[in-house]
Amino acid sequence: MNNNLPKNKKISILLDKLTLILANKNIWVATFIIFLGLLVTTAFWFKSRYDIDNQMTVKLQELSNFEYPANPALLGKNFQRYTKRKLTIIKKDENNFDFVLEPTNEKTAKIVIKNVDLTLLVPKAPEWVKKDQGLEVIAFTNREWNRQQISFPTNSKNIEITGGDGFEKQNIVEIALANNCLNAGFWEILLFTKEDDNKTLYYQGWFTFPMGHYKNAFEKNNNMSYWKHWWKLEHWQDPSGTFVNTNLLRNVIDQKQIVAQFPLDEKIISAGEQSRKMRITLATNVTTWRDIYSGKHKIEFASFIQPGFYDPDKPWGNEYWRIGKFEKAVLRNIKPIGVQQNLQEIELVLGDTKTGEQNKLLISGINIQDIPQLPVKNYSKGLYMPLGIGIPPFFQSYEDLTKSHPDKSPYFSLLLDSKDRSIEHHSLGLAGVVMHRDENNPNLLHLYLLSYERSTLIAHFFLYLK
Repeated sequence: MNNNLPKNKKISILLDKLTLILANKNIWVATFIIFLGLLVTTAFWFKSRYDIDNQMTVKLQELSNFEYPANPALLGKNFQRYTKRKLTIIKKDENNFDFVLEPTNEKTAKIVIKNVDLTLLVPKAPEWVKKDQGLEVIAFTNREWNRQQISFPTNSKNIEITGGDGFEKQNIVEIALANNCLNAGFWEILLFTKEDDNKTLYYQGWFTFPMGHYKNAFEKNNNMSYWKHWWKLEHWQDPSGTFVNTNLLRNVIDQKQIVAQFPLDEKIISAGEQSRKMRITLATNVTTWRDIYSGKHKIEFASFIQPGFYDPDKPWGNEYWRIGKFEKAVLRNIKPIGVQQNLQEIELVLGDTKTGEQNKLLISGINIQDIPQLPVKNYSKGLYMPLGIGIPPFFQSYEDLTKSHPDKSPYFSLLLDSKDRSIEHHSLGLAGVVMHRDENNPNLLHLYLLSYERSTLIAHFFLYLK
């Protein structure tokens, strides 16, 4: 400090420096307090998110027609007439849980889905997949981000219906639980009646399954820490670009190119859920397969968003040019890893119309002789499967699920680029495949591709096996 300055000026400078020091100190203290507050809040949220009890009441969300006008389900005449329910989830033993739909009025019945094995509804990777980090990531990601809906007939030992005005006891034909193709924990309950020979939805409720129980089931299933993959399961993580060593999934016995056709001028076919989902397919003047790949039509879909419904105001696009040119089909006999039986594999080589790259779709671990023979109009009753590894069908009875655990299945279906790297099929707009043999010719295999959220078919291939 300059000693020639007046005394009062020196004091002023010293006070200014002290004020600055104190101000900086206060900033650091305030920053630390804010950081500590955020840390405590995060820790509290994290702990509460995974807190569990053997009996837990969870929030149940119900949406009216006004709130969910884009609902693609076939709604019954009694939709929304038995609502305002409560949901209690009860842990019965190490694996099994009850889902109790409690009424809040006298006309509504109490419905219990009993002894559901949670380990069959939480991702479990096949043991042979765990030898490769990339395959493990693909298996877990696609298992959680594909729909798994299990159904129970009302005469099932797992179902109990009591009370109410008698309508539900007499008219319910099916009850379903669905693990939605969203973040881990987004589930729903669906109740169905029958009208004019059609299964109709009359109740739908969304809820978050308790994440602590989900975490414990995952760790039991896979003998690994949940935290290794929790971010992928609870937040979408694109596995595209992951190298896929298919020899870790199966070994090829022999192969041959087969005669195959993709008639681009065939009219787009629609049945089953595709007929119901026309309202969430956002496209105009698209009538043939050619229209899908020509690049002349804008094709979008209503996005499937939390907690599990469609929003046309948030359109989902596609990358169909990446599979826009059908080039050839290959049939292989294979020896899958993990099972004794020799099975078959179909490979479709699909060219990128922008780059010329040869991409490929593998549908593997199938027994062609077991694929049903059906007329084309009944395609939706064929083998109807998502893409992924160790995955269950989109829709399945609980009884069938207990007899055929997904992690034991040799089936896998993957979309790969020319260097055997995974192509993220959700972004591309591809949800899965459908297959059936021709009703008259058992050596003709019909293979269809399902769009994003199975809203429409996007291709129909004719594969001549002999």
